[in-house]
Amino acid sequence: MKELTLTNKVQTKDDKEKQSLLANAGEIPEHIAIIMDGNGRWAKKKGSIRLHGHKVGVDSVRDITEACAQLGVKYLTLYAFSTENWGRPTAEVRGLMRLLVASLRKEADNLHENDIKLVTIGQMDRFPADCQDELQEAIDLTAGNNRLQLCLALSYSGRWDITEAVKKIARHVDAGRLDPELINDQMITDHLSTANVPDPDLIIRTSGEYRISNFLLWQLAYSELYITERYWPDFRRDQLYEAIESFQQRDRRFGKIKNGEDENANNSRLHKN
Repeated sequence: MKELTLTNKVQTKDDKEKQSLLANAGEIPEHIAIIMDGNGRWAKKKGSIRLHGHKVGVDSVRDITEACAQLGVKYLTLYAFSTENWGRPTAEVRGLMRLLVASLRKEADNLHENDIKLVTIGQMDRFPADCQDELQEAIDLTAGNNRLQLCLALSYSGRWDITEAVKKIARHVDAGRLDPELINDQMITDHLSTANVPDPDLIIRTSGEYRISNFLLWQLAYSELYITERYWPDFRRDQLYEAIESFQQRDRRFGKIKNGEDENANNSRLHKN
């Protein structure tokens, strides 16, 4: 396989060394999810229109996807367009649709050549026909790839995802195929749009906002959070490395305790007595 260069730039020796250090320092997240926020505010600070921020944000998508694949991340989920985003000004939404189509046409072959699989989650039927067609072509083209799965959350919301899962399960109950007492966490997980994909290990939010904005509400139960003040157009691989370094320093216990912690605590109490 050729060296992965979605950005049309040769990977530098310094960057390879940074990635090697990161890989040797600890666990690389299997699944990273990103709330790509701040495109419009970035453009405003530059004295430009909001759509310019979205266009530059595509460069960040390209760079982060490339870096994740190089690092061995297996799943990258990007919150590209929420259900709430339909409420933005019509001109901005139309511009985003045109940008999506143009980006897919430009990037589909690159993704395929570098063994990256493209998938989507969300209400795709709300998108214009040309967007749906371009997405489906890229999805079909890359369906057999397995180096990295790039998932675009489009017209997506966590509440919608959970609601749809509940509807599917309710239909099984209504048809007499399922005892409601057998419904459990795993069954709900299996009926979400992300079924068969591990929950995110790390969620990154750009622009400094401290909320998850209706994104993967069920799936993020034990994800590690990383908030950066940088707007998405300024978030590139060096910032991704910082997020992963922070992740590697976390103590992930999933509500449990470390081996020996309870024993040490008991010994301490006995010693005091």
